[in-house]
Amino acid sequence: MKIICIGRNYVAHAKELGNEVPTEPVIFLKPDTALLKNNDPFYYPGFSKDIHHEVELVLRISREGKNIEPQFAHKYFDQVGLGIDFTARDLQTKAKSKGLPWDLAKGFNGSAPVSKFIKAEEIENRENINFKLLVNGEERQNGNTQNMLFKFGDIISYISKFILLKTGDLIFTGTPEGVSAVNIGDRLEGYIEDQKMLDFEVK
Repeated sequence: MKIICIGRNYVAHAKELGNEVPTEPVIFLKPDTALLKNNDPFYYPGFSKDIHHEVELVLRISREGKNIEPQFAHKYFDQVGLGIDFTARDLQTKAKSKGLPWDLAKGFNGSAPVSKFIKAEEIENRENINFKLLVNGEERQNGNTQNMLFKFGDIISYISKFILLKTGDLIFTGTPEGVSAVNIGDRLEGYIEDQKMLDFEVK
């Protein structure tokens, strides 16, 4: 199982971080050791002082595929969940300033909390999915798939040109604007539409 992530997939988020809006999907990976399940607490790591939340819809790949055409991509995932792409922003900024990869800023232990999943067939319109993140009861992020630069089919097709997709792989599809720091003691709640998907604490 691998975790494949899409960066800068919402224009407002790219702009809030001062990043160029991409013309093709920006891909990065997280190791399987980043996965955090069952609403287990996220333990704030000692190597960073600036961990940011990035809430995202997550696709679960249901069959092996490569060089997938966008119009057939819907056949390659069967479930949709919610995830948090935790980012050590201080590590990332330092690496980017030196032109170095920022894998450690994204791939550290527990940096990918993932919710339970909803069957994709139960979602009426995948082009219009609302999702949001609350921190201590206050809404921080609110997104809709209508605002994605690259839709689910485009993402799956693009990745599959370079990386063989296998059953069980997870694809984080990008975060909307509103990313900000978390602190020890914070409670994070994530929703797809009105269904609570995530509810865990930062310790």
